[in-house]
Formats: sequence, structure tokens, C-alpha cells
Amino acid sequence: MPKFVIEREIPGVGHLSPMETQAASQKMCDAVQRMDRQVQRVQSHLAEDQVYCVFIAPNAEMIREHVRVSGFPATRISEIRSVIEPTRAEG
Repeated sequence: MPKFVIEREIPGVGHLSPMETQAASQKMCDAVQRMDRQVQRVQSHLAEDQVYCVFIAPNAEMIREHVRVSGFPATRISEIRSVIEPTRAEG
């Protein structure tokens, strides 16, 4: 199944408290539940003003639906075409 990265521009998100990040995570999980688990959140990375979420879903339309259901903004949705692991550099 395809993987996607959702880029979310949210000013100050990198400074959320542990309680605030837990609440945001729960809100995303609740959205997955409401969609009958048609999408799966793998992980989210918080930067200064951005969140990068990795999801598994059958298609980009399902990701857009998750964005709508969760209420979190999406600046960009990109399908992951390949992953380069550090071991790739080994001959």
C-alpha cells in the first residue's frame, strides 16, 4: 500500500507541551478510527513551524479525507516513491 507525507504548516508547533502533542496525536487517531482505519498514521515529526506526518493509505484521496476529518491543515500531500536507507551506501 502506498505511503504519503503530509506537510502541515502550523506556526509554533515545535514548542507544544507534551500534553498538547498528546492531544493532537489523539485527535489524529480519532480521525483514523472514524474512517474505519482506511488510513494508518505511521509517525509524525514536529519541526519549528511544520509537522511532517507519514501515512499509509490506498490513495491520495483517502489522505485528503483524513485531513478533512481530522481538521488539521495540509500544506502539501506527497506520495513517497522510494526510501533511501543508510545501508544503501554500502557496496
